[in-house]
Amino acid sequence: MKVLTLALLFSLPVVPLAPQKPLPQPTTQIVKHSHGGRWYFAANGHAVYCFGPVMTVPASNGDLQRVATFCRDGSAVVPLKD
Repeated sequence: MKVLTLALLFSLPVVPLAPQKPLPQPTTQIVKHSHGGRWYFAANGHAVYCFGPVMTVPASNGDLQRVATFCRDGSAVVPLKD
């Protein structure tokens, strides 16, 4: 009976007594793209740093407008100055 009790105790998983390290905070997609971006001159007069490609999209008045995509300030599309 003692052998059975000891075998049962040794077969149980051991729980570590030390506290676990805290999990790292999740990072945003912008932080992941720390390389490969470029500075652009936005239509509002400010410089913006964007990671995505420059695209030509239709504006609200029907004209074509160049935009930079995936910028560091969190905006997905920023109109560029021609």
